[in-house]
Amino acid sequence: MIAELGEAGVLAGLRWAYLSATTRALETYVESDGHDAAWLGNTRFTLFRDRLDRVFACERYAVSSENADADLDLLYAELSDRDIDTLPRLDPALVRRSNLNGSPGWAHEGRRFLLASCAFGKLDQLPWPQKSATKQRVAQQRNPEPPQPSLFEAFTEEEIGGLEVALTAERQLDMTTFVVAHSLDPLSQQMELVFGRARLNSGGSEAWHWRQDLLGTPPGHGGRRTNDTPLPTGPNTVPDAPVRLRRQAEEQRRDRASGEW
Repeated sequence: MIAELGEAGVLAGLRWAYLSATTRALETYVESDGHDAAWLGNTRFTLFRDRLDRVFACERYAVSSENADADLDLLYAELSDRDIDTLPRLDPALVRRSNLNGSPGWAHEGRRFLLASCAFGKLDQLPWPQKSATKQRVAQQRNPEPPQPSLFEAFTEEEIGGLEVALTAERQLDMTTFVVAHSLDPLSQQMELVFGRARLNSGGSEAWHWRQDLLGTPPGHGGRRTNDTPLPTGPNTVPDAPVRLRRQAEEQRRDRASGEW
């Protein structure tokens, strides 16, 4: 699955959004101006959410075929030159917004991911029972890989009496949901970003069924698309007109501004 998300460009989008958001938050963080850890955490989260919507063309950054120039102006607003240069050019239909009980979420091919912050260096001890009820439900999902034996396997269907079905339905979500967990040490400016399957760790057990570091080893070439980069192989049922509109508008914009660069 991680390889699939990497090839599609989803992991590249996640990495870009977090680096852009965290860099901007650190640039504006000034303790002498009254900023504290709470301010930094809230700002980082807000910018991360915004950058994810930008790179995946969601919410206010959705691509419009009516005015592609305006789309680009909004997309690039307040971004640094580095952010613009490294922004992965992805199909606008690749990821869609899929919130869960008010918690911001994004979905690709039937898989949703939510965001969760953590104290730096504590990702493996992330206390899901202390998180929101929504995050606890996500952490309660049964991990299908590898399959875990059921507590009810020793009983017949009549003996179970529907108990297993009731318990499973109680914790079932409308979509398989993963977590993108992130952390930051403001002093050293070290960052952490992982994608994984949360595990409800009551009693101090492990916090993940599995997790993938997205910063230690940058995702492959899955995200950025240029004229000489082939699209992923396989069937493509999504019309590519919106992508062409965005590229054409970008080229026109650069042609007009070429005398100023």
